[in-house]
Amino acid sequence: MRVLTLNLWGMRGDWARRREVIRHGLGMLEPDLVAFQEAVVTPEYDQARDLLGPAFHLAHQREREEDGQGISIAGRWPPTRTHEVDLDVTPRTAGFACGALVVEVETPVGPTVFANHLPSWQLDLARERELQAVAAVRFLDRFGPDRHVVVAGDFDADPHAASIRFWTGRQSLDGTSTCYRDAWESRHGDEPGPTFTPENPLVADREWPFRRIDYILVRCAEHGGPTLQVAACERIFDDPVAGVWASDHFGVVADLESPQ
Repeated sequence: MRVLTLNLWGMRGDWARRREVIRHGLGMLEPDLVAFQEAVVTPEYDQARDLLGPAFHLAHQREREEDGQGISIAGRWPPTRTHEVDLDVTPRTAGFACGALVVEVETPVGPTVFANHLPSWQLDLARERELQAVAAVRFLDRFGPDRHVVVAGDFDADPHAASIRFWTGRQSLDGTSTCYRDAWESRHGDEPGPTFTPENPLVADREWPFRRIDYILVRCAEHGGPTLQVAACERIFDDPVAGVWASDHFGVVADLESPQ
């Protein structure tokens, strides 16, 4: 099962040219489950549908930005149920469509829960990102060990942040602990793997301190390993095509398999 996450950067910049780069790249990658952030959905236009075509089943966050921007999930299999987790955890999270969109889906590797996690982005909202991670995990903990749980998204924090350390089992938060395997770390160890970097000219703030902020995570089983083996994990859209960068973020793709 191939899982992909990409922050689309809405329709900013030269969208007509970016659209062609992303459409072609997605066609070559052939993902099975997709988490889009900053995807535009309006009564007139569905950015995820436009990029992926009619073969995918879509789920969209209901509470979006004024321009229709928010998070969306696409999959080759229809979801059996869809949920949203409210991540407005303090007054400081108002004004941004943070949230977690969750679908239950039957996949070739078994019953799977797939979540698209988008917490608050502001540099000084680390506490809110911690509370948002706890809220998402507490909701996902409702699904027992008979389900694979995969979380993808733009987490707006690097691996040293408390919110990411919490996701990956390195510390507890608010009396809660969990353990998910970071797909990039699983295949690349301590390699930096930045996904938001000034190497990309679309990144507006060249001094932004967080570099690897886009993740694919797999919930771990009782004995430590993820319930799905990470067979491969790579950055995507990390080079321009004919001078065109796909987004201000690089994406991440991972191949997940039933454990041997």
